Amino acid sequence: MNSDDSAAPFLLMRAFRSLVDAVHEHLADHGFPGVRATHGFALQAIGTGCTSVDLAARLGVSKQAATKTAQSLESLGLIERRQNQHDRRERVITVSARGHRLLELSADRFRHEISQWRAAAGDDAVATTLATLTIVSASGRSDTDLSDWA
Repeated sequence: MNSDDSAAPFLLMRAFRSLVDAVHEHLADHGFPGVRATHGFALQAIGTGCTSVDLAARLGVSKQAATKTAQSLESLGLIERRQNQHDRRERVITVSARGHRLLELSADRFRHEISQWRAAAGDDAVATTLATLTIVSASGRSDTDLSDWA
């Protein structure tokens, strides 16, 4: 099956949306309704903890956008904010136990969905696709850069 190369962005977006939609459906079924892709990206960007300023830089967004995202995550119980022990003016954002559970469920479901790809297209085809995506995205943006997503 040969596709016109100009279809690549649409195929990539469709595959991404298919994966994310399946994960979100699974998350909703397991007590996480209303979670969006930006929430997952932000939780990944928070990692072991950061300030709102750090989060903004990691996501490639304004401090105001990062603060709004953090507020949304906090309302969903996915993060906690604590006073920075070294600078009492700052708050450190960390992923809550509920947020870690969401990330675990997401990762498991992504693995499940990719296993469906493997069943449909074969291990070699999927391995080649993932290797290609790794190579062509190596010099691109960070995995959590949402600067152009509104």
